[in-house]
Amino acid sequence: MNRTFLIIVHYSDPQITLDCLDSIYKNGRNLSTIVINNSSEKLPDRINSYSHLYIINSPKNLGYASANNLGIRMALKKNARSVILLNNDTLLSNQSLPGFISYAQKSDKIGILSPKIYFAKGYEFHKTRYRKKDLGKVIWYAGGQIDWQGVYPKHRGVDKVDQGQYDRSIQTDFATGCCMLIKEKVISKIGFLDENYFLYFEDVDYSLRAVSAGFQVIYYPHYYLWHKNAGSSSGPGSSVHQYYQTRNRLYFGFKYAGIRTKAALFRESLKDLFSTGLKRKAVLDYYFQKMGKGSL
Repeated sequence: MNRTFLIIVHYSDPQITLDCLDSIYKNGRNLSTIVINNSSEKLPDRINSYSHLYIINSPKNLGYASANNLGIRMALKKNARSVILLNNDTLLSNQSLPGFISYAQKSDKIGILSPKIYFAKGYEFHKTRYRKKDLGKVIWYAGGQIDWQGVYPKHRGVDKVDQGQYDRSIQTDFATGCCMLIKEKVISKIGFLDENYFLYFEDVDYSLRAVSAGFQVIYYPHYYLWHKNAGSSSGPGSSVHQYYQTRNRLYFGFKYAGIRTKAALFRESLKDLFSTGLKRKAVLDYYFQKMGKGSL
């Protein structure tokens, strides 16, 4: 257990990160955790009260991929057998995290593992759709499916109330970076997260690279947690979301999609070039390879 490191990227509201850490360390969990402070502001002093906690301070916002790579490198230097990338806007359940970790070690074929993830209460996309008793049981992720025609990653089961319909472990197209266990042997073979993305699509990209290297990406439903969706970043419809989704979808699609889909993406991008605002900027940045943080 002590050879698995949790890696959390902090950005924005310190209380969100503290709530996440509280959920990790309650019930006497003795976990090694690395927090990357991706904000220019100092973290609250209370963070020093957690045991087995390492802090990496970044002078600027490195983005999801680069910040996590910092944490992964530290974990590997400390002889980590696996790492768990965990969003800071998540809350861990009382379920068996050791069981989640040990499942990954059951087979050498398993490379990456993600659990069942629910929307945290009040963070659902469609808040008025559900009965009060269903809140906390609305699925955010129960496996990942890639729509190759549209070049969109989709969450299996999203918005559905959990009634046990996704309680079987399966191979899945992609694990979610919201909570993503990666074994050391995967990192040794395929390297780190692609820092060109900065934000969005990097988890899908990494999953495909792992599968290409012969590893399985698994959805594991017997551990679960809650996600305060977009609690630490701008959500759907925001300028941040629109820019990085547009640019990174092109990068991902031209990297992995078939020839017909690439042709369709190219035609779509030409239309966006004649639009105004962030979509145009995102397309230009892709074609001029202004990746990473880009123009935002």
